[in-house]
Amino acid sequence: MIRSHNFSAGPSALPIEVLEKVHQELFDFAGTGSSIMEISHRSVLFKNLFEKIESDIRDILDIPENYKVLFLQGGATLQFSQVPMNLLNGKKKADYIHTGLWSGKAIRSASRFCDTHIVASNEMTGFNHIPLQEELNLSSDAAYLHYTENETVQGVQFNYTPNSSVPLVCDASSSLLSKPIELNKHGLVYASAQKNIGISGVTIVIINEDLFNMAPNSTPEILNYTSLAKANSLINTPATFPLYITGLMLDWLISQGGIAEVHHRNKQKAGLLYDTISSSGGFYKNNVID
Repeated sequence: MIRSHNFSAGPSALPIEVLEKVHQELFDFAGTGSSIMEISHRSVLFKNLFEKIESDIRDILDIPENYKVLFLQGGATLQFSQVPMNLLNGKKKADYIHTGLWSGKAIRSASRFCDTHIVASNEMTGFNHIPLQEELNLSSDAAYLHYTENETVQGVQFNYTPNSSVPLVCDASSSLLSKPIELNKHGLVYASAQKNIGISGVTIVIINEDLFNMAPNSTPEILNYTSLAKANSLINTPATFPLYITGLMLDWLISQGGIAEVHHRNKQKAGLLYDTISSSGGFYKNNVID
């Protein structure tokens, strides 16, 4: 079989080693005679797998002890609403940096819950660059500052971590596990899995424990970060198969040398791609300003 090169902005290609492992274990996981999709999430076997997944992602990202890792569902799109539902803490305003399609969706969703103050936007120039730190018109009374680290549609990516006196929230859906991230500068980081962490069905939320107990009592338990953390992300049946794929992806990433090595390879791949665009004689065009 010839493997295709996948340049899709949607689900990313999985390493062949991961696919081979899935193929090997699909009908018989860990000698049980059952597929991982058929095993109870309350079983000791799945509990051990779940604990290893959390341990591995903590090690890979060097997650501080005072941060909780949640494994949720609903994709990043649900987080667009779940963030304001949990972090407003009685405030009426949240700051947002508008850099493209996905941050725009986050802003529209959050506007149902609060005043979304756009601290900077590059919309007038076609979302072709990232605003500088000194261009951010930050509010003193905002509940948090939200930004989208990498806009996959417009192709712009932050090369710095925004400074903020309020909790910093990052949508890292297309970049988490592809490069280092300064977690200690963030209050909350979220990412859907299908770019670098596995397949769709899992959403990773990494949250500073200082941000717990801020949601109003009206927030449904299944959407309350504090309740989800107390239940170890198991208020409802988790997405067992996508979580299993995430575990295999973490194993693969560790075997490749971790974040530092993967980031090095990604920079090499990006260089090849941008060199091809630049040398195409105008056949390909890059609208992004460095």
